Amino acid sequence: MSPPPPVDPEMFPKELKDGVIASILGGLAMTARLLLSQEPVSVGWVVRRVLAAAITAALVGYAIADHIESPGLRMGVVGAAGYAAPECLDYLMRYIKNKGDAEVGPAKKPHGKNKAPAKGKRKR
Repeated sequence: MSPPPPVDPEMFPKELKDGVIASILGGLAMTARLLLSQEPVSVGWVVRRVLAAAITAALVGYAIADHIESPGLRMGVVGAAGYAAPECLDYLMRYIKNKGDAEVGPAKKPHGKNKAPAKGKRKR
């Protein structure tokens, strides 16, 4: 039996390679942040943070691909996004929640505002 042929890196799309590189950079940035931290944490907490950083960095990498031409600067932004992933995700969750509340807000009736008067004259 012969060994399988080596994997040709050119057969993968550029977007996939960029996403994988951004995820690795984001995960490494979060790992560096956690290594510098003094607070004790569990292994599950570390894994969740590193995965969140990898996903955030990949999404940021895709979002800035057309806006930043310099590869070095783009990787710096991706690494910074991975390092600040908890803050980025907190901001994104607040933004989505506020947008959802703004859409749902007018449909709700406030309690006690639209009740008919129990006694007295009707307003015309």
